[in-house]
Amino acid sequence: MTSKAVVVAVVVTYNRRELLQTTLAGVVSGTLVPDAVVVVDNASTDGTADYLRSYEGPVPTDVVTLNTNVGGAGGFVVGMERALLDHGADYVWIMDDDTEPQPGALREVLDVSEAYEQETGDAPAFTASRVVWTDGRDHPMNRMRPRIGASEAERSVASRVGAFQIRSASFVSVLIRAAEIRRHGLPIADYFIWNDDLEFTARVSRRGVALATNASVAKHHTKVFGDAGADPGPRFYYEVRNKLWVYTRSNALAPWEKVLFTGASLRNWTRTIASSTNRKVLLAGFWKGLRHGLKAPRSNAAVLEGIYALRNVQDPAK
Repeated sequence: MTSKAVVVAVVVTYNRRELLQTTLAGVVSGTLVPDAVVVVDNASTDGTADYLRSYEGPVPTDVVTLNTNVGGAGGFVVGMERALLDHGADYVWIMDDDTEPQPGALREVLDVSEAYEQETGDAPAFTASRVVWTDGRDHPMNRMRPRIGASEAERSVASRVGAFQIRSASFVSVLIRAAEIRRHGLPIADYFIWNDDLEFTARVSRRGVALATNASVAKHHTKVFGDAGADPGPRFYYEVRNKLWVYTRSNALAPWEKVLFTGASLRNWTRTIASSTNRKVLLAGFWKGLRHGLKAPRSNAAVLEGIYALRNVQDPAK
């Protein structure tokens, strides 16, 4: 399939210069390359800024250097807005700096998205790649949530275009329609790390279609093979606080989904704490996350004040 759509890749990076090089190499060497790449540097201190100043790739690259680390969530807010307003994106292809898209990653998600639209007249909100670890195993951190209640007809049409229906995805090689970002707003910057992708992708797909395809593959270069409960340490705070925000402050999930997912989270948190060798740290993060989760996240403008001035894409945290 030949597409005339404008695709802009967005990569958020922080102190992982070598991994970023692998990410950019994968982005620009695929069988289909984006029209532009936006790289958001979250105030790295490891030489990333110097590398990006001298970087000359075959695809136009727009580097946004922030003076404060606002996490992956804040970085994606900045990068996605830049892709829409400065580069006229029809699709935004997003990923972290530990993602290595394989050669056919972009072509396959775009082909699936356009084939589904041609088949049904209704474009999917986003299409996600299969995410594997460095050894090729499916990465448990990036499990796709299947769409519960999808009809046989809906599953069938997805299958015909080489995909399956999902409810949410991680920000590791996911192709999002720009129109959906404009309709539903940007991610919420105050999440900082973790679950910003769950909240955003569930929000845009709640009343729309979201797909994943195994034909598109991206490697996720995490240090360990496991999900967020494998070794969370102090970051467990963000897992707890942000999940509470998803369940109590966001319209991303239907009421019945909130009940179902809350139960699953409570089970997972219990197992994570019980199996930890440093329960004191996790318990401290758990109670702090509970306290802070009672207060709504700040607006994107408040989080990014003095760092980056947002313009015309709606802010869901207001």
